[in-house]
Amino acid sequence: MKIFAIDIGGSSIKYACMDENQSFLYKGKIKTPVDETMDPNSTKYNLQDLYDAIDEIIPEEIDGIAISMPGAIDSENGIAITGGVLTYIKNTPVEKYFHDKYQVPVWIGNDAKCAGIAEVGYGVLQDVDDAIAIILGTGIGGVIIKDKKVHNGKHFTAGEVSCLYTSHEQRKDFSNIWALMNGISGLLRCVQKHLNTTEKLTGEEIFALANAGNKQVLEALDEFCLHLAYELYNMQAFFDPEKIAIGGGISAQPILIEKINEQYRSLFYDFFPPKPVPIVACKFLNDANLIGAYYQLRQKMQRK
Repeated sequence: MKIFAIDIGGSSIKYACMDENQSFLYKGKIKTPVDETMDPNSTKYNLQDLYDAIDEIIPEEIDGIAISMPGAIDSENGIAITGGVLTYIKNTPVEKYFHDKYQVPVWIGNDAKCAGIAEVGYGVLQDVDDAIAIILGTGIGGVIIKDKKVHNGKHFTAGEVSCLYTSHEQRKDFSNIWALMNGISGLLRCVQKHLNTTEKLTGEEIFALANAGNKQVLEALDEFCLHLAYELYNMQAFFDPEKIAIGGGISAQPILIEKINEQYRSLFYDFFPPKPVPIVACKFLNDANLIGAYYQLRQKMQRK
């Protein structure tokens, strides 16, 4: 069996051919046809440009196509309601296009939700029914898992935690939106504040300093993780999952997961009903979206 998995991102389209054992036969990537300015009125690229780019990389003799993409996605009916940075996508029947052309089963889903469901299928959430996965990146992806399935919501936007407010203040710069508070830019701002610098450190440089015991960076990491812990606590109180998984590139840093757990557990009291649960790092990092899309397609194929 050969499944062709595709992960459409804001700058590149990653792809891989996978076999029945979840093994990668090969991988690659191409540029995404998208206006880097994210101007919703841009006509630089259109839907056909996206289809043409993907058609160029789909091989012959495949048994299915699994697609991870940004936006609000109706996976049940194969429709991309929105496309995030792909502003030319609006109520687009993506699944139908590829099914009609290649005559194989096709599945499409939101990228963050794919990352979360990869952990249910093959990763750290295999042993639970109800969970939350939070993917830390430029923004924050969220996935609600109920009975081992992604909860999409009535408008296919359940888990869009980047939009959560972190305070009651009205701020024109949206600096109190969780995406800006605990995305990668939020970590950098926090570190810059504690180091009293404007230097734009990379994530690798930040964690190198933290792991070397830099006091200011460790204090910044504590503050960053406390903000993160507040939102995780609120989700725990609201949904009562069995486990919380943290994904994204920085989740590979053990010190991050350690400090998130420390700050999260400090928020609980015996006389409050919510109880803490394990917070763990996701197993899959850069390949999570591909693996999650692959898993969902396999589930769809097994149901038929």
